Amino acid sequence: MSTENPAGNAGLGARAWGMVLAYIALTKPRVIELLLVSTIPVMLQAERGTVDIGLILITVVGGWLGAASANSLNMVADADIDQKMKRTQRRPLARHAVPVRNALIFGIVLAVVSFVVLYFGTANDAGERSFLPSILVLITIGFYVFVYTLVLKRRTWQNVIWGGAAGCMPALVGWAAVTHSLSWQPFVLFLVVFFWTPPHTWALAMRYREDYRAAGVPMFPVIASDERVTTHMVVYTWLTVITSFVLIPAASWIYLVVAVASGVWFIYMVTKLYVGTRKGVEVKPLKIFLTSNEYLALLFCGLAVDAVINLPTVASYF
Repeated sequence: MSTENPAGNAGLGARAWGMVLAYIALTKPRVIELLLVSTIPVMLQAERGTVDIGLILITVVGGWLGAASANSLNMVADADIDQKMKRTQRRPLARHAVPVRNALIFGIVLAVVSFVVLYFGTANDAGERSFLPSILVLITIGFYVFVYTLVLKRRTWQNVIWGGAAGCMPALVGWAAVTHSLSWQPFVLFLVVFFWTPPHTWALAMRYREDYRAAGVPMFPVIASDERVTTHMVVYTWLTVITSFVLIPAASWIYLVVAVASGVWFIYMVTKLYVGTRKGVEVKPLKIFLTSNEYLALLFCGLAVDAVINLPTVASYF
């Protein structure tokens, strides 16, 4: 007599697959898209005219592991908040799909693997290795979890202004992976993402204001009027665009055109939101959240194309 239990085996397989998906969800895979947008173009700019696919893949994998670690540990720290917000109630820890202890171990293991991958995988042609990319990733994880998540997020409306620095680090990591050093260019791109983060995040927070209020998180749109919030968004958008122009001398006319065109469009869209709030008409802040993503993608993709084609830089004409 057969003792096989197809229904039981199918149920076991479904539970196993559900657990795999839960661990993947811990890493916030959609958030990690920013890593690709801001890492690869910087690496191409660091060595204009050269495309080292192997180094790019290793750096992206190592950076992804680091970001996945930071996001997993962030969920551990934010498990109580996530249960109170409708937007986050389906996260693995909020619905108890993964034990907190397991998620903590998972996040730590990812950090260690990220460090190892970046250290051994970013050796140059001479076989020389550098701790710089790995250390920058560890700094990012530590800052995101201990400074932003545990301190800033719950205590001040300026949380995303300063905490956003963690999301800027891929620019430094990408440059360090290629050159084993840092220069003014990755810091410019660091600042582009730094100034871009507040209007990007506040647009989302305007949409989910009540969620943050219920969780006791003092996001700017929770404690300030829409007019005040959008005024700050306009200021930070201008700072983002102006900072992007600083890189123009080190790039060609391709980046110049993309930076100016996308920058004007971004400023126009955020200003339109500000004007709408001043007039008291119904606005759609989530549209600005999506627009900000599109702007950053356009800017960095423009830089990537510029670096690969490697036309004479603007500075070379002077």
